[in-house]
Amino acid sequence: MIPIAEFHRLPGKTPEIETSLKSGEIITAVTLPAPPPGVQIYRKVRDRASYAFALVSVAAIVDSARGRVRSARLAFGGLAPKPWRVAQAEEKLANAAADTTTFNVAANAVLDGARGHGGNDFKIPLTRRTLHAVLAEATRT
Repeated sequence: MIPIAEFHRLPGKTPEIETSLKSGEIITAVTLPAPPPGVQIYRKVRDRASYAFALVSVAAIVDSARGRVRSARLAFGGLAPKPWRVAQAEEKLANAAADTTTFNVAANAVLDGARGHGGNDFKIPLTRRTLHAVLAEATRT
């Protein structure tokens, strides 16, 4: 059994090895816990509809009521060689107002230290806009 957070590997010195599976191992089952409460949203931004890879994607479960975020779980695609979680962004959203200021604080936490490499510089503002859109949709009452 491999916890999902440990399944995908960062490239390091062996970029050809993408998962923690050992030679000869296969996935026979996936066990998921019950989801936490909240609205579940997935947004995938692509160059064009026929292209499968996400430039940026955001998966979120946001529990909110009366203009406040109670809790949030966020995962990002297209930003790293593996699905990316940022606990600090989730912490910034917890028990905070569901507004642009809070969404900016969460986006700042996600993008802290982010840097483009010329051809992908656009992903930084795209990630911010996509996260804002997902959080706004998830917190509509």
